[in-house]
Order: sequence, then C-alpha cells, then structure tokens
Amino acid sequence: MKKILIILIPLAILALIVIKLVANKQVAEDKVYIYNADQAIPVTVTLAKNQEVNQSIQYTGTFEPFRESKLSAEVQGKVNQLFVENGSHVRAGQVLIQLDDALLKLQLEAAKVQVASLEADLKRYQVLVENDAIQGVQLEKTEVALASARIQVQTVQEQINKSQIKAPFAGIITAKLTERGDFALPSKPLLQLTDIHQLKLQLQIPESDLKFFAEGSPTQVTVPALDLTLSAKVSLVGSRGSLSKSFPVELMLNNLENQPIKAGMFGEVSLVNSLSASGIVIPSSAILGSDLQPQVYLVKNGKAILQDVKIARRMENQVLISAGLQPGDQIISSGLINVYEGANISINQ
Repeated sequence: MKKILIILIPLAILALIVIKLVANKQVAEDKVYIYNADQAIPVTVTLAKNQEVNQSIQYTGTFEPFRESKLSAEVQGKVNQLFVENGSHVRAGQVLIQLDDALLKLQLEAAKVQVASLEADLKRYQVLVENDAIQGVQLEKTEVALASARIQVQTVQEQINKSQIKAPFAGIITAKLTERGDFALPSKPLLQLTDIHQLKLQLQIPESDLKFFAEGSPTQVTVPALDLTLSAKVSLVGSRGSLSKSFPVELMLNNLENQPIKAGMFGEVSLVNSLSASGIVIPSSAILGSDLQPQVYLVKNGKAILQDVKIARRMENQVLISAGLQPGDQIISSGLINVYEGANISINQ
C-alpha cells in the first residue's frame, strides 16, 4: 500500500500542475488581442469641394528702435560729471558725460606757451636773416618747430573735446552703465541711447505671402497694448529665408509725439481682402506629416489610399489645398489612429 501511495501522490500533484498551466494559458490567450485585417475600421470622412476663402491673417512682430547705440569714451579718464539718468530725453550734441581733463588743459597751456615762444623766435630770426646776421637754416628749423608745436596744440585740444561724451542723435537714455568716479575706457560702454521717434516692426512672413509686402508699400500696424492703429511702410524684405521658408520683413512707422510705443512691444499686421482665394478646403485634422510633405487618406472602393497633397495656406483649423485633391474625393478627417494603406474602411454616418 505504501508503495502505491508513493507512486500515486506525485502523479496527482503533477496532474494538478498540468491542469493549472493549461488553465493559465487559456486565460492569457483570451486576453491577447488578435487583429482581424479584414475587419473594417470606422472613420469619419469629409467630401472635397471647391470653396471661396475670405481669410484674415495676422502677423505678429516686435517693435525695434529706429536706432540705438552704446556710448563709450574715445579717451580714457575718470568720470567727473554725469548729466543724465535713465529715462532722460536728450538732444543731438548734448553733453552727457564729462571726463577729467585737468591734466589735458595743463598740457594745452604748455603747448600754447611753446607756440608763443617759437613765434617770437621766428620774428627775431627773420630780422636777423634779412640783415645776414645768421644763416637761413636756423630760421627754417624754427619754422618747423613752430608747425610741430601748433599741431601739438590741436592734438591736445582734440583730446579735451573728446573728454566730453555727447549724444550723437536725439533720443532717450535707456541704460546708465557708469557712475561718477568710475574710470572710462574706450572699450567700456557708459550709456545706451535709444531713438524711438520712429520704430521698426520685425515680422517673419511665409514665402507664399511675400507678394503682399512689396518694399515701399503702405500698410496698417496695430499696437494691441495701446489699442492704436498707425500707418506704416514696408522698408525691407529679406533676401534669405529660414528653414521653415519664412522671410524677414521690416516695417517703418512714426511714433506719436509723446512716444507711447516702446521698443519691445508687440505689433500686428492684418491682411483681409488680399487673401481671398478659392480651392479645396479640408480640416487640419486630415493632414498627415509636415507641411513639407503633407498627405491625406482617401477612401476609394472601401479602402484607405494615401495621397500626397500640396498646402496653399493654413487657416486656423482648416487647410487650403492647391494640388492633390479633386472635388468629390472622400477624405478621412477623423479616426485615423488605426488607418493604414489598403485598410478596409467603414464610414460613420
């Protein structure tokens, strides 16, 4: 009996294990999704048809100053006086900073004394040469020395003039980068001067819309922050585009008298009537891939067919197609997640 039990018990345990493994396998197989290639994929389609498009497009850019400069000293020296602060309005030629020029003025006085002495010597030598009292070479040396001394006076005077830093144009001080007592060097910016009596609006325009921005053409610019609309003129159309096929365009406009528009504000240009067009318009959701190689799925004979298209313009949640589609084409606009080339399609009603 013991021998029989020793044989039966392991067999019973083994049988239970086999039964459990078979049951687990069945549960796992029931959970695995088996794709049925013949099953139709439900989708929503849009019928392609020609439409008239009247679109308003806004281009947003940033206002830049008409001109801006960081002012540095042409000669080195200590900052003795600073006549402006941040936000100061200055006129062209106004003195902004006075550097220490005491030593230069002393050098100028010494040079002037030298000139006066040589002029007196020159007069005496001229009399002596006329009376053959001395040789003419002495007179010539004095003339050369006098010319050199006069150049020295002009040189020192020019250095004194450069110790005053003046505004090269009218504008506003937008950055004060020094204080009284600092040491100025030709390579060290001291002030930033900004002219916003005119402003430049920088835009990036797609190549398809460049025809609306001919150089010199007038347009209207809106400043959303100030609720202002002003006249502007296209001053520059870039000759080199970016990888996304957009080109820099610059518009010039006059600021108002109190200069409410500041550099760095946003500006908008709207195109309305210029963008009227006709063509096949489809939902943006139907487009696959990028604008460089856009594609859509068509439904033909109950199957999904991949079709190359060409985008003329994007308009919010719609796209104007210029090539690749014909009126009457059925375009899959939603349910694309499971769609593939040649898939069976059922159209949601």
